[in-house]
Amino acid sequence: MNTIISRLVQAVTVALLVGAATFAMMRSLPGDAAWRIAAGRYGYDNVDAAAAAAVRAELGLGGPWFPAFMQWMGDLARFDFGVSLVSGQPVMSEISHQLGASLWLALVAVGLSLLIGPPLGILAGLRPGGWLDRGLLLVSTGVKAIPQFLMALILILILAVQLGWLPAGGYGQPRHFILPALALALGLAAVNARIARDAMASVAAMPFYQFAQWKGLSRRQVLWRHGMRNVSVPLLTYLGLQFVTLVEGVVVIESIVGWPGIGHALVHAVFARDVPMVQGTALMLGLGFVVVNGLIDLAVARIDPRGTR
Repeated sequence: MNTIISRLVQAVTVALLVGAATFAMMRSLPGDAAWRIAAGRYGYDNVDAAAAAAVRAELGLGGPWFPAFMQWMGDLARFDFGVSLVSGQPVMSEISHQLGASLWLALVAVGLSLLIGPPLGILAGLRPGGWLDRGLLLVSTGVKAIPQFLMALILILILAVQLGWLPAGGYGQPRHFILPALALALGLAAVNARIARDAMASVAAMPFYQFAQWKGLSRRQVLWRHGMRNVSVPLLTYLGLQFVTLVEGVVVIESIVGWPGIGHALVHAVFARDVPMVQGTALMLGLGFVVVNGLIDLAVARIDPRGTR
Protein backbone atom coordinates (compact mmCIF):
# COMPACT_ATOMS: atom_id res chain seq x y z
CA MET A 1 0.00 0.00 0.00
CA ASN A 2 2.83 2.41 0.83
CA THR A 3 4.41 1.69 -2.55
CA ILE A 4 1.16 2.44 -4.38
CA ILE A 5 0.61 5.70 -2.50
CA SER A 6 4.20 6.73 -3.14
CA ARG A 7 3.85 6.07 -6.87
CA LEU A 8 0.57 8.01 -7.02
CA VAL A 9 2.28 11.02 -5.42
CA GLN A 10 5.13 10.65 -7.91
CA ALA A 11 2.65 10.49 -10.80
CA VAL A 12 1.01 13.76 -9.74
CA THR A 13 4.41 15.41 -9.27
CA VAL A 14 5.61 14.20 -12.68
CA ALA A 15 2.42 15.46 -14.33
CA LEU A 16 2.90 18.94 -12.84
CA LEU A 17 6.62 19.15 -13.62
CA VAL A 18 6.33 17.78 -17.16
CA GLY A 19 3.34 19.99 -17.89
CA ALA A 20 5.15 23.12 -16.72
CA ALA A 21 8.46 22.19 -18.39
CA THR A 22 6.97 21.38 -21.81
CA PHE A 23 4.88 24.55 -21.76
CA ALA A 24 7.94 26.67 -20.94
CA MET A 25 10.15 24.99 -23.54
CA MET A 26 7.59 25.26 -26.34
CA ARG A 27 7.00 28.94 -25.56
CA SER A 28 10.74 29.63 -25.59
CA LEU A 29 11.50 28.04 -28.98
CA PRO A 30 12.68 30.58 -31.58
CA GLY A 31 10.83 31.28 -34.80
CA ASP A 32 7.21 31.88 -35.74
CA ALA A 33 4.98 29.20 -34.22
CA ALA A 34 2.05 30.18 -36.46
CA TRP A 35 4.14 29.61 -39.59
CA ARG A 36 5.28 26.16 -38.38
CA ILE A 37 1.72 25.12 -37.48
CA ALA A 38 0.42 26.31 -40.86
CA ALA A 39 3.21 24.37 -42.58
CA GLY A 40 2.21 21.25 -40.66
CA ARG A 41 -1.38 21.69 -41.77
CA TYR A 42 -0.98 22.68 -45.40
CA GLY A 43 2.59 21.74 -46.30
CA TYR A 44 5.64 24.00 -46.53
CA ASP A 45 5.08 24.73 -50.21
CA ASN A 46 1.57 26.08 -49.58
CA VAL A 47 2.31 28.38 -46.64
CA ASP A 48 2.32 32.15 -46.96
CA ALA A 49 1.96 35.12 -44.64
CA ALA A 50 -1.83 35.06 -44.94
CA ALA A 51 -2.05 31.42 -43.87
CA ALA A 52 0.25 32.04 -40.91
CA ALA A 53 -1.79 35.10 -39.90
CA ALA A 54 -5.01 33.06 -40.07
CA VAL A 55 -3.54 30.37 -37.83
CA ARG A 56 -2.25 33.01 -35.40
CA ALA A 57 -5.69 34.60 -35.14
CA GLU A 58 -7.46 31.23 -34.83
CA LEU A 59 -5.27 29.92 -32.02
CA GLY A 60 -4.58 33.21 -30.27
CA LEU A 61 -0.83 32.80 -30.51
CA GLY A 62 1.48 35.49 -29.21
CA GLY A 63 -0.72 36.38 -26.22
CA PRO A 64 0.39 36.54 -22.58
CA TRP A 65 1.84 33.31 -21.26
CA PHE A 66 0.19 33.18 -17.84
CA PRO A 67 -3.45 32.74 -18.97
CA ALA A 68 -2.33 30.12 -21.49
CA PHE A 69 -0.38 28.28 -18.79
CA MET A 70 -3.29 28.29 -16.36
CA GLN A 71 -5.60 27.00 -19.09
CA TRP A 72 -3.18 24.15 -19.85
CA MET A 73 -2.85 23.18 -16.19
CA GLY A 74 -6.63 23.33 -15.78
CA ASP A 75 -7.10 21.07 -18.80
CA LEU A 76 -4.49 18.72 -17.38
CA ALA A 77 -6.36 18.50 -14.07
CA ARG A 78 -9.47 17.44 -16.03
CA PHE A 79 -7.44 14.90 -18.08
CA ASP A 80 -8.21 16.94 -21.18
CA PHE A 81 -5.16 17.18 -23.44
CA GLY A 82 -7.01 19.17 -26.09
CA VAL A 83 -6.75 18.68 -29.84
CA SER A 84 -3.77 18.64 -32.18
CA LEU A 85 -3.12 22.04 -33.74
CA VAL A 86 -2.10 20.34 -36.98
CA SER A 87 -4.52 17.45 -37.48
CA GLY A 88 -7.42 18.76 -35.42
CA GLN A 89 -7.86 15.32 -33.81
CA PRO A 90 -8.06 14.80 -30.02
CA VAL A 91 -4.59 14.36 -28.59
CA MET A 92 -5.58 11.32 -26.53
CA SER A 93 -6.93 9.45 -29.57
CA GLU A 94 -3.69 10.02 -31.48
CA ILE A 95 -1.51 9.16 -28.50
CA SER A 96 -3.41 5.93 -27.80
CA HIS A 97 -2.57 4.61 -31.28
CA GLN A 98 1.04 5.84 -31.24
CA LEU A 99 1.67 4.63 -27.70
CA GLY A 100 0.57 1.13 -28.64
CA ALA A 101 3.11 0.98 -31.47
CA SER A 102 5.89 2.20 -29.18
CA LEU A 103 4.95 -0.20 -26.38
CA TRP A 104 5.11 -3.19 -28.71
CA LEU A 105 8.50 -2.08 -29.98
CA ALA A 106 9.78 -1.52 -26.44
CA LEU A 107 8.48 -4.91 -25.25
CA VAL A 108 10.15 -6.72 -28.14
CA ALA A 109 13.40 -4.83 -27.48
CA VAL A 110 13.36 -5.66 -23.76
CA GLY A 111 12.54 -9.29 -24.53
CA LEU A 112 15.46 -9.55 -26.96
CA SER A 113 17.81 -7.89 -24.48
CA LEU A 114 16.82 -10.39 -21.77
CA LEU A 115 17.30 -13.30 -24.17
CA ILE A 116 20.77 -12.10 -25.17
CA GLY A 117 22.33 -10.47 -22.11
CA PRO A 118 21.50 -12.36 -18.89
CA PRO A 119 22.22 -15.91 -20.17
CA LEU A 120 25.68 -14.83 -21.32
CA GLY A 121 26.23 -12.92 -18.09
CA ILE A 122 25.23 -15.89 -15.92
CA LEU A 123 27.56 -18.24 -17.81
CA ALA A 124 30.40 -15.73 -17.46
CA GLY A 125 29.67 -15.25 -13.74
CA LEU A 126 29.90 -18.98 -13.09
CA ARG A 127 33.50 -18.90 -14.33
CA PRO A 128 34.97 -15.47 -13.44
CA GLY A 129 38.13 -14.70 -15.34
CA GLY A 130 37.45 -17.27 -18.03
CA TRP A 131 37.54 -16.68 -21.75
CA LEU A 132 33.80 -16.01 -21.90
CA ASP A 133 34.06 -13.50 -19.05
CA ARG A 134 36.90 -11.60 -20.71
CA GLY A 135 35.27 -11.69 -24.14
CA LEU A 136 31.92 -10.56 -22.75
CA LEU A 137 33.56 -7.60 -21.04
CA LEU A 138 35.21 -6.53 -24.30
CA VAL A 139 32.09 -6.95 -26.45
CA SER A 140 29.63 -5.40 -23.98
CA THR A 141 31.86 -2.37 -23.46
CA GLY A 142 32.16 -1.83 -27.22
CA VAL A 143 28.43 -2.28 -27.88
CA LYS A 144 27.42 0.02 -25.04
CA ALA A 145 29.77 2.74 -26.35
CA ILE A 146 27.89 2.88 -29.68
CA PRO A 147 25.00 5.39 -29.64
CA GLN A 148 21.65 3.83 -30.44
CA PHE A 149 21.08 5.95 -33.54
CA LEU A 150 24.46 4.84 -34.89
CA MET A 151 23.65 1.23 -34.04
CA ALA A 152 20.42 1.55 -36.01
CA LEU A 153 22.27 2.95 -39.02
CA ILE A 154 24.88 0.17 -38.82
CA LEU A 155 22.17 -2.51 -38.71
CA ILE A 156 20.33 -0.89 -41.62
CA LEU A 157 23.54 -0.81 -43.65
CA ILE A 158 24.42 -4.44 -42.91
CA LEU A 159 21.09 -6.27 -42.57
CA ALA A 160 18.99 -4.23 -45.00
CA VAL A 161 21.32 -2.72 -47.59
CA GLN A 162 24.18 -5.21 -47.85
CA LEU A 163 22.50 -8.53 -47.01
CA GLY A 164 18.88 -7.67 -47.82
CA TRP A 165 17.59 -9.80 -44.95
CA LEU A 166 15.35 -7.16 -43.37
CA PRO A 167 13.49 -4.04 -44.54
CA ALA A 168 15.16 -0.75 -43.70
CA GLY A 169 11.86 0.68 -42.50
CA GLY A 170 8.15 0.10 -42.38
CA TYR A 171 5.44 -1.05 -40.03
CA GLY A 172 2.71 -3.65 -39.94
CA GLN A 173 4.52 -6.98 -40.30
CA PRO A 174 6.51 -9.00 -37.73
CA ARG A 175 9.75 -8.62 -39.69
CA HIS A 176 9.50 -4.84 -39.36
CA PHE A 177 10.04 -5.23 -35.60
CA ILE A 178 13.37 -7.00 -35.83
CA LEU A 179 15.73 -4.24 -36.95
CA PRO A 180 14.55 -1.37 -34.70
CA ALA A 181 14.05 -3.71 -31.74
CA LEU A 182 17.54 -5.15 -32.20
CA ALA A 183 19.02 -1.65 -32.35
CA LEU A 184 17.40 -0.90 -29.00
CA ALA A 185 18.10 -4.32 -27.48
CA LEU A 186 21.85 -4.59 -28.08
CA GLY A 187 22.75 -1.67 -25.81
CA LEU A 188 20.38 -2.92 -23.11
CA ALA A 189 21.72 -6.46 -23.43
CA ALA A 190 25.31 -5.23 -22.98
CA VAL A 191 24.45 -3.75 -19.60
CA ASN A 192 22.17 -6.65 -18.59
CA ALA A 193 25.01 -9.07 -19.28
CA ARG A 194 27.41 -7.23 -16.97
CA ILE A 195 24.81 -6.93 -14.21
CA ALA A 196 23.94 -10.63 -14.45
CA ARG A 197 27.64 -11.53 -14.52
CA ASP A 198 28.49 -9.54 -11.38
CA ALA A 199 25.40 -10.79 -9.52
CA MET A 200 26.05 -14.42 -10.49
CA ALA A 201 29.72 -14.25 -9.52
CA SER A 202 28.77 -12.76 -6.15
CA VAL A 203 26.08 -15.37 -5.46
CA ALA A 204 28.26 -18.28 -6.59
CA ALA A 205 30.96 -17.25 -4.10
CA MET A 206 28.55 -17.25 -1.13
CA PRO A 207 28.59 -20.15 1.39
CA PHE A 208 24.92 -21.08 0.90
CA TYR A 209 25.49 -21.58 -2.83
CA GLN A 210 28.52 -23.77 -2.27
CA PHE A 211 26.71 -25.69 0.48
CA ALA A 212 23.88 -26.47 -1.95
CA GLN A 213 26.44 -28.09 -4.24
CA TRP A 214 27.94 -30.07 -1.36
CA LYS A 215 24.47 -31.46 -0.57
CA GLY A 216 24.56 -33.23 -3.91
CA LEU A 217 22.34 -30.98 -5.99
CA SER A 218 23.27 -30.75 -9.65
CA ARG A 219 24.64 -27.51 -11.05
CA ARG A 220 21.37 -26.88 -12.87
CA GLN A 221 19.33 -27.37 -9.68
CA VAL A 222 21.59 -25.08 -7.66
CA LEU A 223 21.49 -22.41 -10.35
CA TRP A 224 17.70 -22.57 -10.71
CA ARG A 225 16.87 -22.71 -6.99
CA HIS A 226 19.49 -20.39 -5.53
CA GLY A 227 21.10 -18.48 -8.38
CA MET A 228 18.30 -17.24 -10.63
CA ARG A 229 16.25 -15.69 -7.85
CA ASN A 230 19.18 -13.67 -6.52
CA VAL A 231 20.33 -12.63 -10.00
CA SER A 232 16.83 -11.51 -11.04
CA VAL A 233 16.58 -8.84 -8.31
CA PRO A 234 19.32 -6.50 -9.65
CA LEU A 235 18.17 -7.19 -13.22
CA LEU A 236 14.59 -6.18 -12.44
CA THR A 237 15.78 -3.13 -10.54
CA TYR A 238 17.86 -1.98 -13.48
CA LEU A 239 14.94 -2.42 -15.87
CA GLY A 240 13.40 0.70 -14.35
CA LEU A 241 16.51 2.69 -15.18
CA GLN A 242 16.59 1.16 -18.66
CA PHE A 243 13.20 2.70 -19.35
CA VAL A 244 14.92 6.08 -19.66
CA THR A 245 17.36 4.62 -22.18
CA LEU A 246 14.44 3.04 -24.03
CA VAL A 247 12.61 6.36 -24.27
CA GLU A 248 15.71 8.12 -25.60
CA GLY A 249 16.31 5.36 -28.13
CA VAL A 250 12.68 5.10 -29.20
CA VAL A 251 12.50 8.82 -30.01
CA VAL A 252 15.54 8.58 -32.30
CA ILE A 253 15.13 5.11 -33.80
CA GLU A 254 11.44 5.55 -34.59
CA SER A 255 12.37 8.63 -36.60
CA ILE A 256 15.13 6.75 -38.43
CA VAL A 257 13.03 3.74 -39.49
CA GLY A 258 9.70 5.59 -39.83
CA TRP A 259 8.02 3.75 -36.97
CA PRO A 260 4.60 5.33 -36.21
CA GLY A 261 5.13 5.51 -32.46
CA ILE A 262 5.02 8.14 -29.79
CA GLY A 263 8.71 9.07 -30.23
CA HIS A 264 8.23 9.73 -33.93
CA ALA A 265 5.10 11.74 -33.16
CA LEU A 266 6.96 13.78 -30.53
CA VAL A 267 9.69 14.79 -32.98
CA HIS A 268 7.17 15.86 -35.62
CA ALA A 269 5.08 17.70 -33.04
CA VAL A 270 8.11 19.71 -31.89
CA PHE A 271 8.97 20.73 -35.47
CA ALA A 272 5.35 21.63 -36.18
CA ARG A 273 4.98 23.52 -32.86
CA ASP A 274 1.99 21.34 -32.08
CA VAL A 275 1.99 22.27 -28.40
CA PRO A 276 -0.87 19.99 -27.21
CA MET A 277 0.76 16.97 -28.89
CA VAL A 278 4.16 17.76 -27.36
CA GLN A 279 2.65 18.21 -23.92
CA GLY A 280 0.54 15.06 -24.21
CA THR A 281 3.32 12.79 -25.47
CA ALA A 282 5.85 14.12 -22.95
CA LEU A 283 3.36 13.59 -20.15
CA MET A 284 2.64 10.02 -21.25
CA LEU A 285 6.36 9.22 -21.32
CA GLY A 286 6.85 10.70 -17.85
CA LEU A 287 3.90 8.81 -16.39
CA GLY A 288 5.12 5.65 -18.11
CA PHE A 289 8.38 5.91 -16.16
CA VAL A 290 6.40 6.04 -12.90
CA VAL A 291 4.20 3.08 -13.88
CA VAL A 292 7.15 0.92 -14.95
CA ASN A 293 9.07 1.61 -11.75
CA GLY A 294 5.98 0.89 -9.66
CA LEU A 295 5.50 -2.49 -11.34
CA ILE A 296 9.18 -3.30 -10.89
CA ASP A 297 8.99 -2.42 -7.18
CA LEU A 298 6.07 -4.82 -6.78
CA ALA A 299 7.89 -7.57 -8.69
CA VAL A 300 11.08 -7.14 -6.65
CA ALA A 301 9.07 -7.22 -3.42
CA ARG A 302 7.47 -10.48 -4.59
CA ILE A 303 10.80 -12.08 -5.46
CA ASP A 304 12.74 -10.73 -2.46
CA PRO A 305 10.36 -9.87 0.43
CA ARG A 306 13.32 -8.84 2.61
CA GLY A 307 13.42 -5.46 0.81
CA THR A 308 9.91 -4.55 2.05
CA ARG A 309 10.64 -4.99 5.74
